[in-house]
Amino acid sequence: MYRSMFPRDIYAEFDRLQRELQQAFDSNPSIRGAGYGAFPALNIGGTPQTVELYAFAPGLDPNSIEVNLERGVLTISGERAAELPTEDEKASVHINERFAGRFRRVVSLPDDDINPSGVSAQYRDGVLHVSIKRREAPQPRRIAVQ
Repeated sequence: MYRSMFPRDIYAEFDRLQRELQQAFDSNPSIRGAGYGAFPALNIGGTPQTVELYAFAPGLDPNSIEVNLERGVLTISGERAAELPTEDEKASVHINERFAGRFRRVVSLPDDDINPSGVSAQYRDGVLHVSIKRREAPQPRRIAVQ
């Protein structure tokens, strides 16, 4: 007797639309940096003497990570190999949420504040720690008048 104009449940469609919009906004860059899901995740901070960057990238070979600093732009790149069963094993993958493949993160730093020769990088327990020394600020000095 009664036939709906919508072939599906309208509330299910609204729920799907809301999830898609949320995912679109979560993956876009914001004022605080890249959105959710960027690999590797970064924490950046500093002290009066250094800029400290922590990249959370477990399961990488330290030799596969490249860290470059050029004209105030720090680039972290590398590759994480996929750890999925091969086709010969006749196995199937049901869920694969771990990132695999090439990655690259770029961070702009104040070029006039950092010392490019004072950079060190260490990878330990899945965390890449990059420390960049700041340039010493010119100190005011009194000039004797003769």
